[in-house]
Parts: sequence; C-alpha cells; structure tokens
Amino acid sequence: MAVHPRRATRSPPLSSHLPAQARGGSDPSHGSGLTRFNTLPPETARAALLHCCGSRRWAHRVAAHRPYPDPEALLAAADEASYDLSQADLTEALAAESSAELDHGASYAALLALDAAHAEYERKFGHAFVICLDGHPPAEQSDQLLAAIRRRMGHEEDEERSISADELRRVSRTRLLDLTRWLTSADGLTAEEFGLFAPVG
Repeated sequence: MAVHPRRATRSPPLSSHLPAQARGGSDPSHGSGLTRFNTLPPETARAALLHCCGSRRWAHRVAAHRPYPDPEALLAAADEASYDLSQADLTEALAAESSAELDHGASYAALLALDAAHAEYERKFGHAFVICLDGHPPAEQSDQLLAAIRRRMGHEEDEERSISADELRRVSRTRLLDLTRWLTSADGLTAEEFGLFAPVG
C-alpha cells in the first residue's frame, strides 16, 4: 500500500482494497486513460506514479518512457523498472507503504488479529507487510492476510525482502491499471490535484 509522502492523508491503495475488475487491454476504458497518462506533464506523471510505487527512481523511469502504445507496454515498463530497483530504491518504496487493511465489514476479532500481526511483522522486518490479493474475494481477505503474514514471519530478512519486492511489483501493476481507469473519467483536474492522486477510494 503506497502512501507518499509517509504522512499523506489518503486512502491506502493496496490491491486488496480494489474491486474485482478486468485486467489488461480488453477494458476499453484503458484507451483514453492511457492517452491522458501519456500526455501528462512529467512532474504530474511522476507524482501520480509515486502513488503506485514509492520509489522516485521507479516513477521517473516509468514516466520517462512514455508514450506507451497499450497497457501491456506500460505494465512491461513498470515490471522492468521494478526488477531494476536498487536496494536503496526498494527501501524507499517499502518505507512509503502502509499496512494492509480489511474492509469495514470485517469482524472486530479479525481486525485485532490483523493489527497484532502487522505490528509483529513491522517490528521484525522494519517495513509494512506488502501483498497483492488480486483474485481473492473480500470474504477471504482476512484469512489470506493473516495466513500470509504468519507464514512470511518465518523468513530470514533477505528472503522476505525479495518476496516483498515481488509483491510490491504486482501491487504496482494493479495500481497502474487503476490509474489509467481513473484518468479516463478524471476531467478538468489541475496538476496539483493529479499530485494528490489516489486510485482507490
């Protein structure tokens, strides 16, 4: 979940919050949204991209390689930028994340258990727990999150950092697709408002 800067007031865009939407180029809404993304001023594009991944180097690279002919090309560039993150870049990106939250319909017991698990994870690894839950319906997210945190708590730091990097790459892809959808209907916004972009509510 990216929050950039760290104290920004906004809904955390973790993929587990996203509705079940079609992925890839079959969604006709991507066309106009991708066109808008391709023509955003560089500073505005980078500001929006920082809400997809909190690495400034990642955001700069994805913005600099525009224009993209289709969503697949955009996602390929995002993947390449993710794979090329240095350890410092990854640290910056993970520092911008905040812990996954459950929908308001989750039980109080589930929320307490998840809060405790997140706190334990962050004490051990020094950053928020990152996971992409695409394909899991909301009713399953509580169990999926808790099971994943408990499983990954057994990892050594280097192994968990590698897993977190791949989960962040997957989450960033989801956020990018959400960004192109959002830009399809986001009319008349200023550069400053784009800088406050949050792809999910």
